Amino acid sequence: MYQNFIGIDMSKETFTVGQHNLKQTREFNNTLFGFKQFCLEYQDLLSGSLIVLEATGGYEMSLVRYLISQGIKVHRADARKVKHFIRSLGNHAKTDRIDAVGLAQYGYERHSRLECFVLQGINQEELQHLAQRRLDLKQLLVQEKNRLQAPDKNQTIKKTCEKLIQTIEAQLNILEKEIESIIESSTDMKKKREILQEIEGIGPTIANYLLALLPELGQINRKQIASLVGLAPHPYESGKQIGYRKTQGGRQSVRTILFMGAMTAARSRGKLGDFYRQLIARGKKKMVALTALMRKMIVMANAKIRDGYQLMTSPLV
Repeated sequence: MYQNFIGIDMSKETFTVGQHNLKQTREFNNTLFGFKQFCLEYQDLLSGSLIVLEATGGYEMSLVRYLISQGIKVHRADARKVKHFIRSLGNHAKTDRIDAVGLAQYGYERHSRLECFVLQGINQEELQHLAQRRLDLKQLLVQEKNRLQAPDKNQTIKKTCEKLIQTIEAQLNILEKEIESIIESSTDMKKKREILQEIEGIGPTIANYLLALLPELGQINRKQIASLVGLAPHPYESGKQIGYRKTQGGRQSVRTILFMGAMTAARSRGKLGDFYRQLIARGKKKMVALTALMRKMIVMANAKIRDGYQLMTSPLV
């Protein structure tokens, strides 16, 4: 399938390139000139190569976009998985060269299971950035409100808290309007939001967040969507010991949003509310029941989006 495997370790200003079965590495500037220089020096290899790089807080995205525009296959790897993989090779040191070569080795050994990165549309990417920024500001707002309510605060400090709270709330309104504008401009997104709001506990705000932060909705199966969000229970068993199943990993921001929706759904008189109360009646802890409810909600959302999209795209009979 692939003739060559290239690993790229990204940093803010540079990126280091390693190749499978070669110890030598090359370093380039993380700029458009550096991208072109890299493609020029590796032009004989790139057409049949898989490039593997880590998600590094967005520093890698300019290079990813450039490579994909050149028709080059790219896999954006989970940093935690790559870290454990490199350590499994007996390498406990960390340098850019070691990481680049390790990423190339990771691509060579796992390529049959690695999916190539697919760029989202411009609107989807912008929507994701806006939604994430709004979540960040919401977190700051909670912190400032907690500081304002703390006892024995100096009056000057209280005034700064109040002023900052007003500023954050104004910025939140701006972001909310921008998010709404993007969704309203897309017939597809508007339809998906309507479908999501049919689920108990999911209102317009949560639906907007799900559209922004989980574009995979409706495109993968129920197990994959639960795992992607970090709501798939992982068994902990060894011999006769059967431990408590736990959820881990996934997208924390999506789980935070779903938790708010699950709290609302748990109090409802509909099917999801009945599901939650049945779990409590069977002796499940409230947090376990809420996690199960969150999983049920995201699986339902995935199925509804999938079925609704097929209905929208199916030809009229």
